[in-house]
Amino acid sequence: MKDSRKWLPPMATLTAFEAAVRHGGFSRAGEEIGLTQSAVSRQIAQLEDMLQTPLFVRIGRRVRLNEAGRAYADDLLPALDRIRRATARASARPAQTALRIATLPSFGMRWLAPRLPHLSARHPDLVIDFAARSQPFDFGHEEFDAAVHFGVVKDWPGVAMDFLFREEAVPVCAPAWLAAHPLRTPADLLSVPLLSQTSRRDAWPRWLAAAGVDGSALAPGPTFEHFLMLAQASAAGAGVALIPSFLIRPELEAGTLVVPFARPMSSEQAYYLVYPPEALANPAVAQFRNWMLEQARARAVTSASRSNPRPRP
Repeated sequence: MKDSRKWLPPMATLTAFEAAVRHGGFSRAGEEIGLTQSAVSRQIAQLEDMLQTPLFVRIGRRVRLNEAGRAYADDLLPALDRIRRATARASARPAQTALRIATLPSFGMRWLAPRLPHLSARHPDLVIDFAARSQPFDFGHEEFDAAVHFGVVKDWPGVAMDFLFREEAVPVCAPAWLAAHPLRTPADLLSVPLLSQTSRRDAWPRWLAAAGVDGSALAPGPTFEHFLMLAQASAAGAGVALIPSFLIRPELEAGTLVVPFARPMSSEQAYYLVYPPEALANPAVAQFRNWMLEQARARAVTSASRSNPRPRP
């Protein structure tokens, strides 16, 4: 630890270097950070002297990163960005009543959003910023306190994970489309457009296999990034989509989507609330977690009392 400061350049030199990298020159970098071109040049020279290697190729008044400079920038700039975000996060939440939660887009819109008034009534001081994220990420690099994840436990190592619930996906289509394209058996689906969600391209082959139909040679169909986009396309008559029923409850109840075959499909994948192992030390995170688990239990009771969607005659 005695020599730890030896490898920590002065922040002024790092600030000048980062600005020069982003602007591709010393003049514009100086304008941003309030220094003259020559002052930026001196800061860069000090950094190069410390590193014992040039970082820029100087061609007259123009400069560009050399190979060593690019490698250093690739390592340094993300670290500086993390320092900025950590500082902003610390200064923005002195009372620890604000949370930033990452959620799957369709889950956030159809499951979380309608329940937020209950959360606000339960914890009026809790302020939550929801952002859409579809893939696991490193909590050490992102400004999130928790996230909603769909998958299996091993998908997201190094986090605490609470089971919420599993889903049941059902085939759905527009009633007018079904009238024009009668589907008598699951095998009839092989000859109609099958719509998929981008990250679940294997869903239709799995559903067909469970129905006793070989879908291994199924031709790729249109894909959509979010389930609600998928639902809109299916309701507009683009074909048959395979969608978790809890996400399209309003469409099923309104009759804008119907279920041609009452064969719901589940899997080992499930929805989880994930967060860094130390996150529950923050009372706000603990409150949100407890509320989420309570809502998931309530959903399980409600789902058990509902029958599966019935196929349209």
